[in-house]
Amino acid sequence: MELFHISAECYPAAKVGGLADVVGALPKYQSTEGHDVRVVIPGYDTKFINENEFECVHWSHVKLGNFNFPFSVHKEKTDKLGFELYIIAIQELFDRKEVYGYEDDIERFVAFQIATLDWILGRREIPDVINCHDHHTGLIPFMMFYAYKYQKLKNTPTVLTIHSGLYQGIFGFNKLYYLPEFDLAHVGVLEWGNAINSLAVGIKCASAVTTVSPNYLNEINHSSNGLESLFNMVRQKSKGILNGIDEKVWNPATDKVLVSNYTIDAIENGKQENKEKLCDIFDLDPSKPLFSFIGRLLEEKGADLLPQASALALAENLNEINILILGSGNETIATELNQLLPDYKGNYNTFIGYNEDLAHLIFAGSDFLLMPSRVEPCGLNQMYALRYGTIPVVRRTGGLKDTVIDFEDGGNGICHEQASVTDICTSIRRALKMYEDKKTLNKIRKSGMQIDHSWSSVCKEYTI
Repeated sequence: MELFHISAECYPAAKVGGLADVVGALPKYQSTEGHDVRVVIPGYDTKFINENEFECVHWSHVKLGNFNFPFSVHKEKTDKLGFELYIIAIQELFDRKEVYGYEDDIERFVAFQIATLDWILGRREIPDVINCHDHHTGLIPFMMFYAYKYQKLKNTPTVLTIHSGLYQGIFGFNKLYYLPEFDLAHVGVLEWGNAINSLAVGIKCASAVTTVSPNYLNEINHSSNGLESLFNMVRQKSKGILNGIDEKVWNPATDKVLVSNYTIDAIENGKQENKEKLCDIFDLDPSKPLFSFIGRLLEEKGADLLPQASALALAENLNEINILILGSGNETIATELNQLLPDYKGNYNTFIGYNEDLAHLIFAGSDFLLMPSRVEPCGLNQMYALRYGTIPVVRRTGGLKDTVIDFEDGGNGICHEQASVTDICTSIRRALKMYEDKKTLNKIRKSGMQIDHSWSSVCKEYTI
C-alpha cells in the first residue's frame, strides 16, 4: 500500500514540537510493515535540508489566487530516515529558517497544499491513502473531493490526524480566491464560525479522523476552541490512537548522546553517571534529586506556573532539590524563569532555547520530569522519560492520563488534578518522599522502562 503523509514538520528535517517526532517515526515503522511510505513537507531553510542531498523530481508553478509561485519537489537521495522524504520548495514562501510565525503563514500553507496536490495529480500512480496532519494540511481533503482539477483524486481515502486542536488555521472568506476552482454550491463546507477554518474543513471532509490519544478524543468533544459540536458529529469516523515513540532513537542502551549507556539491570549507576555530567554542566549537586522540565514555554504546557512553583519548591526544600528548565517560547515566561537564577544558584538553572542532544541527556540524568500541562493531546516526553527510567510528574489531562498512572495506584508516575502551583508543589513533596525510599524508587523506574510505547505496536491502527 502506498501511503502519503503530508505535514508541516518532520524530524529531523524540520521540528518545532511533537508533530515532527510523530511524522518522523510513524512512517518508518509503517515501512517496516511493508508499505511504500512517502512524507511531504515544505522546503524550509533548515540545517538538515541544507546539509543533505536532494534530487529534483518535479517542478512547476503553483497558482495562489492571482499569484503564481515557482515550486519544485525534491527527494532526499539516500532514504536515510527509513522512508522517502520529499520537500516542496516554493520560492518566496518557504526559503526561510522558521517553520511558523510569519504574517503570511496562511498563504504559505495554502500554497504548500495546492503544490503538493498538483504534484501528486501528475504522478503515474494515485496513493492508496493520504494522511494529513493538523490544520496546515486540513484543506487537502476538501480540494481532493470538490476542486475540479483534482477529481482524479476524489475517491482516494484521506486521514486527518489531529495533534492539537488549539490551532485551526482560520482565515476570512476574502481569501477564498486562493483555492482552486470548485462549485460554489459547496462553499458552506469551508465555513465554521463565519470564517474558513482549515481544521474544521479537514474534519468534515476526511474519510477518517484520528487524535493522538484516546483521552484527547474524549476531551475535544467537550473543549476544542469552538469545534465541540463538529467533533460530536463526526464521532463515528473518529478514533483516538496513542502515539508511539521511536525506540531506535530513544533508547538509553544505545543513545550516543549519553555519557554512560544503561539497561534496566544497571539503571542506578547509568542514571547517576549521566546525572553527574548534567549537574557539572549546570552547576548543580548530583547528590540531590533533579526535577526537570523539557518543552515549549507556553501556557498550554503549564510553563507559566513554573517560575512561582520553582521558587516555592526551592524555598521550602533549598538544600534538598535541584530544578532544571529546558525550553523556548513565551519571552515573558523565559524572563521570569531566568530571574530566579541569582537567588537559587547551585540548585536551579535554565537553558532557554532547544537542544536535541541536551534533551536526551536530561531524560537520562533527571530523577523526575515535570509536565504540568493544561492541554496535552498526547505528550511524548512522559514516554521518553519512562523509557529512560525518569519518573514523570504530570497533570491528568489528554495523553498524560492515558500513559501515566500514579504510583500509589500501582502505576509508574506521580499525578495531580489541577494545573496549579499548589498541585505542582504537592507533587514535588510526594516525589521527595519517594526519592528517599530507594527500593520503591528503583522499582518504579524499572516498571516504567518495561512499558512498550513503541510505534511498532500501534502503527497498524493507522492503516484504513
